[in-house]
Amino acid sequence: MNGDLSGARWFKSSRSETGSQCVEVAFLAQGMVGIRDSKNPTGPALVFSPDDWDSFTAAVADGEF
Repeated sequence: MNGDLSGARWFKSSRSETGSQCVEVAFLAQGMVGIRDSKNPTGPALVFSPDDWDSFTAAVADGEF
C-alpha cells in the first residue's frame, strides 16, 4: 500500500463526544485499516494489516490494554 491517505474516509465511534480525545479509523484498500488522532488530522497515521487489526481489536476487547 502506498502512503497516500488523502482519499481515506475517516470516522469516529458513535460513542465519541464532541471535543473529546478520540481516534479516527479509516478502512483502506486491500483490507488495511488506518488510525489517527482526531485532534491532529494532518499528523501521522498508523496503518494495520487486516490480521494485525483483528489481533489488536481482540486484545482490546479482552482487556489486554
